[in-house]
Amino acid sequence: MQGDPEVLEFLNEQLTAELTAINQYFLHAKMQENFGWTKLAKYTRHESIDEMKHAEILTDRILFLEGLPNYQRLFHVRVGQTLTEMFQADRQVEVEAIDRLKRGIEVMRGKGDITSANIFESILADEEHHIDYLDTQLELVEKLGEPLYIAQLIEQPES
Repeated sequence: MQGDPEVLEFLNEQLTAELTAINQYFLHAKMQENFGWTKLAKYTRHESIDEMKHAEILTDRILFLEGLPNYQRLFHVRVGQTLTEMFQADRQVEVEAIDRLKRGIEVMRGKGDITSANIFESILADEEHHIDYLDTQLELVEKLGEPLYIAQLIEQPES
């Protein structure tokens, strides 16, 4: 089934965002693990895997619409050096994704591609959940301070 070029461009642009997010979240998870923030590292790694699932769904849709998924392009990976910077960098990725997804949904519905719009709506719900989590964490860091917040992230290894 031949897809609309504008719809395919939105799908590929979101695919680029997901591939970028996979890398950013995975790097942050590895940094968090290295810092000993085991609980946060597990959560962040899970977010990276969620973005991988989004990339898979988008790839399948692009191929179904006889397009070519662009795996060669990435947006800028934002690397935080502190806990707060990591949360802020990840939040920015989500803000941009939400804007892109909303614009894409409008275009897709306007062109009658309800399936692609539904895919974007499903991803949008996940991204809204993630930005809510990040906002909550940033508020907690502000209230508690980074040292006390970080103290909650440490897990002792099993002997």
